[in-house]
Amino acid sequence: MITYKDAGVDIEKADRFVEGIKGFVKSTFNRNVITPLGGFAGAYLLEIGKYKQPVLTSSTDGVGTKLKIAQATGKHDTVGIDLVAMCVNDLITTTSKPLFFLDYFATGKLDTETAIAVVKGITEGCKQADCPLIGGETAEMPGMYKDGEYDLAGFSVGVVEKEKLVDGSKTEEGDILIGLPSSGIHSNGYSLVRKIVEIKGLSYDQYIPEFGKTLGEELLTPTKIYVKPILKLADEIEIKGIAHITGGGIPGNLIRVINDGLKAVIHRDRWEIPPVFKWIQKGGDVPDEEMFKTFNMGIGMVVIVKPEDKDKAVSILKEAGENPVEIGYLQKGQRSVEIV
Repeated sequence: MITYKDAGVDIEKADRFVEGIKGFVKSTFNRNVITPLGGFAGAYLLEIGKYKQPVLTSSTDGVGTKLKIAQATGKHDTVGIDLVAMCVNDLITTTSKPLFFLDYFATGKLDTETAIAVVKGITEGCKQADCPLIGGETAEMPGMYKDGEYDLAGFSVGVVEKEKLVDGSKTEEGDILIGLPSSGIHSNGYSLVRKIVEIKGLSYDQYIPEFGKTLGEELLTPTKIYVKPILKLADEIEIKGIAHITGGGIPGNLIRVINDGLKAVIHRDRWEIPPVFKWIQKGGDVPDEEMFKTFNMGIGMVVIVKPEDKDKAVSILKEAGENPVEIGYLQKGQRSVEIV
């Protein structure tokens, strides 16, 4: 007789895992979550009376090969923050308020301790984004992943008033570009980083003086979540466009939110490029252009505002705990992004 457990799937262990995460998952709930944890679907009460024309927005993403570093170091409590950040930071480019989040955790053999650490990170990210974790899926799939490996996917839904939806269509000549600092590499470009580490024969446990910590600790710095400062800004001024700086860097993402006939001019000397990017560039002999099209280079989000709103926007963002930097402007020209 062969059982499901003999085939590599331990349902009882999965049940114990769900019991182990209930407490901190529930800590993300608000009054709009109207189904208990553990059902087949999560239900969220949309208070539609608050809106004239509510628009639902959605985003899905993963963490990428940053997970390989978490798995190599045995540190799993921050990649869940990355998972939430990569989804809600996309939503917030429309000035949507994230309503709820769901996660998907897939592995070959469920390690309860690892999975709980990951979900704790997800709940921390949800708290930073003021976004309840209303459901998820844990898939144990023997043969699909090696021992100790897992993958993550996240899904988020938001809402915004139609007249306040930001998509870059109102951008025009003279608009000002305000950069919000990143917390580090965030969750893009890790295949290149890992290749450099491999070629140089480095260990993630190795202490790096430039970072004041180990290489692994620096590379696992979680992605910054920008939901609260952007929502605060959107409440007080008109935002013309917002770009989440992910894969493709500033050039590849900013161009997605500016109109035809506009050229974005970015002054790279307006902000200090964090040490981790200088270390990557030097260690891999990576050209400037490649760095800027692969990494955020210290700017995690770019907000576009009217010239007359610049000072107020900077003030609001500072009050929200940000350190905004005026990094450039829009001028007439072929649709492009130039870093000078």
